[in-house]
Amino acid sequence: MNAALLILRLTVGLLAAGHGAQKLFGLFGGHGLRGTSAFLGSVGYRPAAFWALLGGLSEFAGGLLFATGFLSPLGPIAIGAAMLTAITKFHWPKLWNTNGGFEYPLVHLAVAVAVGIAGPGAFSLDAGLGTRLPSGVTTIVVAAAAVGYLWGMIHSARRPAEVQSRPATA
Repeated sequence: MNAALLILRLTVGLLAAGHGAQKLFGLFGGHGLRGTSAFLGSVGYRPAAFWALLGGLSEFAGGLLFATGFLSPLGPIAIGAAMLTAITKFHWPKLWNTNGGFEYPLVHLAVAVAVGIAGPGAFSLDAGLGTRLPSGVTTIVVAAAAVGYLWGMIHSARRPAEVQSRPATA
């Protein structure tokens, strides 16, 4: 089981960190913070720079925490929040990725939730260092993530119709 958790953490965590690096630093074909801010502003996120930074950090830092199994469950929470936002704000109601749907972020969300419940396993920094967050800290982080997500959902404008109908990219 520990090897399986390691494989899941490394795969999903490093992919999430890569997506965050695209948004923050323009790596791997991304547009960096400026481009991400411009895109989010064009689809109604205000303030766009704040949401671009938060989204990029959720994926980048959350992905690195998830991959290394450090400070669990902060990594799964960050990835879960980013994927829930991607599903509800950018891909819903289509399912399949080939049609711009939420299939890909749903898999990441499911893995983040599963690893968040199971814990990072023996092959993790938490296990190696004996790190364990107090349950109060975890509760506060979960509550803050939930409130932040709901606030963003309520206060961010819906996407324009032309953005919703754009074709999926490979």
